[in-house]
Amino acid sequence: MLLETEREKKPSVLGHMVGGLRSALSYRMRSLARSRVPLAGYTENRHQIALIEALSDDDLTRLNDLLQWNAFTVDSRGRRFGGLSWAGKRDRPQEVPDRRILLLNQRFALLDKHVLEVGCFEGIHTAGLCQFARQVTAVDGRIENVTKTIVRTAFYGYRPTVFLHDVEQYPAPVDFLRADVLHHVGVLYHLRDPVRHLLDLGHFIRLGMMLDTHYALPEETGFSYVVNGRQYPYKQFGEQGAGDVFSGLYPHSKWLTLDVITDLLKESGFARLELVETRLERNGPRVLLFASRQ
Repeated sequence: MLLETEREKKPSVLGHMVGGLRSALSYRMRSLARSRVPLAGYTENRHQIALIEALSDDDLTRLNDLLQWNAFTVDSRGRRFGGLSWAGKRDRPQEVPDRRILLLNQRFALLDKHVLEVGCFEGIHTAGLCQFARQVTAVDGRIENVTKTIVRTAFYGYRPTVFLHDVEQYPAPVDFLRADVLHHVGVLYHLRDPVRHLLDLGHFIRLGMMLDTHYALPEETGFSYVVNGRQYPYKQFGEQGAGDVFSGLYPHSKWLTLDVITDLLKESGFARLELVETRLERNGPRVLLFASRQ
């Protein structure tokens, strides 16, 4: 097993070139997909979005064209709010609220709770959380996602606190991140230092959290790194970097094993763990779990 030094390795010139080509191709695929996606005619996951219902087709089209959306919901008339990435990637109307938010509400009774959402993407989960929680704070490491989240939730009639924050920049602005419950979906496996991030969560989450993330199998962990004098094995995963919205902010990420993840959550103060499901996805195994302090 290779031991990584504390200083991150610089990506090679070839790596930059390959990443640039991948990003350019990805952008082209998305542009073609956006140009062909219809405005109306969607039948699944319809729901009332009062301020969208009031728009004409022309105004809704202009709204959709203002930002390079990568996901969409539909109103009660089956009209698209947002856009898609490419065929097979968020090319269907998204649920609001997502089934995992329903589970989160069952576990923590969000009516009187402040929820922190790490990685708000384009605000679809944020809008779902706002249906249940007393207060929602949403953060993302990309300013375009912050902007889209503010726009989407505003048209849903909600006003969460949304701001730019890279969860791997320390020290964390703890006073702005304090919340009762954490919604943590699709972020951990994009981080270059997931150990430090998990250990940091106990500083600002009062009750518990929902975590949905990919993880590594023990036999896949060919590297390890040291945090606070302890060595942690991981699987290195290549990221396209800050230029791709479905990638992490840095050239590579570290995938921890499920045992390491659960041990770190306990060390961070979340003594009670509930494993809801594991599933196999395109990039590997994934887990949905709840962690609470009691």
